[in-house]
Amino acid sequence: MMYIEEIMEFLPHRYPFLLVDRVTEVESGELIKGYKSITINENFFNGHFPGKPIMPGVMIVEAMAQLGGILGFVTAERRPSDGVIHYLAGCDKVRFKRPVVPGDQLLMEARLLSRKHGIWKYDCRALVGEEVACVAQIMTAERDV
Repeated sequence: MMYIEEIMEFLPHRYPFLLVDRVTEVESGELIKGYKSITINENFFNGHFPGKPIMPGVMIVEAMAQLGGILGFVTAERRPSDGVIHYLAGCDKVRFKRPVVPGDQLLMEARLLSRKHGIWKYDCRALVGEEVACVAQIMTAERDV
């Protein structure tokens, strides 16, 4: 289990763009699971959409990419403080299955598919309860800062 203080050691993101609240499971080189609790206080709900708050799909994808980035750092035994960062490099097979709204807990998982030449590829999904909210294959690029 990884709490927010440790998550912040593996991700350079900060409010309002840190989208992983807790890591519940991590197997280096294999799999990571975690979640983001969705509240009405999220900045993006101001404009998406007034009177009908829905978490933007790109933010769900970003949250899954951040979770994958943590797995990449854990697997490589590195951290942003070592002068390296994981950039979102691409998304394939993205599908949105249900809206994510205030009060939901976005349960996410990322499974490492490959790692070649600094490009990491993950099979990701996000659920609310047992309902799939989003699936995607996400790529990150590990680069020196």
